[in-house]
Amino acid sequence: MQETKAMKVASGNIRDPESGFTLTEMMVSSLLFLVGLVAVAQLVPAAISLNLNNRNDSSALTDAEREMVQFLDQQLNQNGTSMTQFTDADGNICQLGDPNSPNTVVGSPVAQFGSQVVIDFGQGAVPGYSLLYRDPNDPSATQYDIRWAVVTSVLNGTTNAVSKRFIVGARRRGGNGFAQPANLDAWKLK
Repeated sequence: MQETKAMKVASGNIRDPESGFTLTEMMVSSLLFLVGLVAVAQLVPAAISLNLNNRNDSSALTDAEREMVQFLDQQLNQNGTSMTQFTDADGNICQLGDPNSPNTVVGSPVAQFGSQVVIDFGQGAVPGYSLLYRDPNDPSATQYDIRWAVVTSVLNGTTNAVSKRFIVGARRRGGNGFAQPANLDAWKLK
């Protein structure tokens, strides 16, 4: 016996299995598709922005490390007196602390951040203890502010250094938003 429309309505099965999707089902699926499309479209600019920020942070860290390695390559003393300056690979004259101010932070201002001493970029740059670096291979010509402070420990009553502590910080200059500084801290011992 063939089922009539009235019987289908009475049994709760009013849909013909061969009729396709209802208008309500199509609207719900279209709405879900649009929400997903908008969400994915917002991920692309966010990913590009994060990639750029990470590139800038990595470059700042690399620049700080580059200067730190040059500081650590210098002799502590020359002719019985603490080395006070040298010329780096780019021709900048870099100060290496003052043996007449032992066990004192000399150079760029520092701040205590938890248990770590970091360069305070909120203060002005100190000549001889800061430089601006632009990587010649960087097509965007981004400039980085590199600053450092030095603590020199000397033998009692002399200017003969027994150790130097270098605190180096670097961050991107300009651009949009806050640039997180990269900070390094290292000791050179005799």
